[in-house]
Amino acid sequence: MDGEISPEEVKDLLEDGADVRVVDIRDEQSFEHSRIPDSENIPFHELTSRVEELEGEDHIVTVCPHGKASQQAAQLIGSYEGTADARVESMEGGLDKYGLQFGLVGGGDDEAESTNAESPF
Repeated sequence: MDGEISPEEVKDLLEDGADVRVVDIRDEQSFEHSRIPDSENIPFHELTSRVEELEGEDHIVTVCPHGKASQQAAQLIGSYEGTADARVESMEGGLDKYGLQFGLVGGGDDEAESTNAESPF
């Protein structure tokens, strides 16, 4: 693991079209409800069996609700031989912090961002 990255840096990377994989480690239902645009879902309990999907990536950012479990996920991903050359970071403050600052998308509508800090449903 290469440390933490701020929500602002993650947003900038995504807006700039950087080659970064944002991996949301929450369960599928939570991911469908709200998420960072262009992120992907690999639930934490599936991470060890799916880590090979991240092989060969240059930059991986893990996210979770508060930025704690994503640190463990980043350590696990960083210890995998196929990601040894990747920059692997955990997003500081988690989705709570990102959502309060920038909003999250949800419900299959990737274009409409929610600016409401509370649940849009």
